[in-house]
Amino acid sequence: MPHDTPSPGLRWNLLDEALIRWRCVAHGDLHRSSPPTLLAALATDTVRDFPALRPHQRHPWHAFLAQLAAVALHRAGQAEPWANAVDWEAALLALTPDDADGAAWCLVAPPERPALLQTPVPGERVDDWKNVLHAADELDMLVTSKNHDLKGARAYRAEPDDWLFALISLQTQEGFLGAGNYGISRMNGGFASRPGVGIAPLGAWGARWRADVQTLLAQRDAIADQQGFAANAGHALLWLLPWAGSDSLAMASLDPLYIEICRRVRLTANDDRLSARVTGSKTARVAGKDRNNGVTGDPWTPVDTADGKALTVSGAGFEYKLMAELLTGGRFTQGAAWHLDGWPRDASLQLVAQATVRGQGKTEGYHERRIPISPKLRGRLAGPQRVAVAEMAKHRIAAIAALRKLLWSSLVILLANGDGDDRNDSIKDKAGRFARPFELGEDVRFFDDLAREAEAEDADSAALRVQWMLGLVERAERVLEQAFEAGPRSAMQRYKARAAALSRFHCALRGPKPVLPELAQHYAQQRRDAAPEPQGHDRA
Repeated sequence: MPHDTPSPGLRWNLLDEALIRWRCVAHGDLHRSSPPTLLAALATDTVRDFPALRPHQRHPWHAFLAQLAAVALHRAGQAEPWANAVDWEAALLALTPDDADGAAWCLVAPPERPALLQTPVPGERVDDWKNVLHAADELDMLVTSKNHDLKGARAYRAEPDDWLFALISLQTQEGFLGAGNYGISRMNGGFASRPGVGIAPLGAWGARWRADVQTLLAQRDAIADQQGFAANAGHALLWLLPWAGSDSLAMASLDPLYIEICRRVRLTANDDRLSARVTGSKTARVAGKDRNNGVTGDPWTPVDTADGKALTVSGAGFEYKLMAELLTGGRFTQGAAWHLDGWPRDASLQLVAQATVRGQGKTEGYHERRIPISPKLRGRLAGPQRVAVAEMAKHRIAAIAALRKLLWSSLVILLANGDGDDRNDSIKDKAGRFARPFELGEDVRFFDDLAREAEAEDADSAALRVQWMLGLVERAERVLEQAFEAGPRSAMQRYKARAAALSRFHCALRGPKPVLPELAQHYAQQRRDAAPEPQGHDRA
């Protein structure tokens, strides 16, 4: 729909300019669209991916699109996403009634006006802000001071959507970075992370987006009640409000699906090139006393039930123990985007987990993991059998830990030339490095193996568990044997070290105190079955 005559100083209006690059599902063709056209394409599930989107920006972008759509649909009284750009444009413009010319959707606007994800700063001279950024990735939230895996300040020839994605990443997932640089409310502390955890259908971008939008609409009132948000007329787009950096917004004044900003930043234009000016603030945008350990009803953030804190992902990322807790355990209260009911009976789903892990003054990597959930496994997890699946996972985690410990002790004996008493720190560290691939390998295959047992009928479950443990031992022994080359070189010591290491390994599996009792019972039964019958036994 046409809006008022653009005011001077407005550039790159996303309501009607085709600035966002995406590729279609059918043929991978490159398209450029405005957000209204993009939302219509998502509603029909024709978007394959966004070529300018960096991996760590995936969840912030998905969350932004889902929250924005849900807010617009709710305010319009609409239950289903529109499949045309005209209705989306009208709904988005209706969210900014004081900016009918579209200023709040522009990348560049006069300082006293809101611009997209940039608060108005009336009475301030943005030109006096000293921190000037000329590359889009400089604006992003990543801390890349060492320039090892991801180089900083490379995107000098950035297009508008590069700046858009960097701006969303900064404003919706950044943490604390020194005085004046406060982080978002949707994380547990300044050095935490905003995770993206949920259940999604297999498919392209639009399938997950549509599912999450409908979930947000359905759960909006419940989130408001649980977290004390404004049920009606709360602030949803926080960049619309002026911010001098000295005041904070109370949670009670916010819409339950609010899209926040955490930094004072303004994009500026020099001919057709964008740059950013950034300055600090004296306080966080959302009141700190209201943050409640990051528990804000964020649809994609699990909450540790006992501690009452939003999930903070460690540098280990979404390793199998954490993922098992998320999938089967009772440790976390899941966000609205996690639900196993309400899907078509034959729908194939996946657990999606994403997070950029932050440390004190550093970034500890982007982590993403997806676990397929078949209709049969979903039935187990959604019903009373979830407890049994959780016990299966705990049993397997304990077995891997026990076997890794046994492997490590066997490696120590090997590297100590067969002398179990020679255990200096150097040998222990080296043994740990050699044992690491074993656990990494089990991490990769953990959920495929678990699903086979969880989906099996009761009569087959025990046999599958024993077969898994036999494979576990075989894989651990293979790692031990691969380390033989790192052991002693002389023939006599080599034989002694290898024999001692293998003896330690096998005795602990079959001895009086086996590390895997269930497997030891299997070995004992094998011996009984293989034992010759006593002489003189009458044959029928």
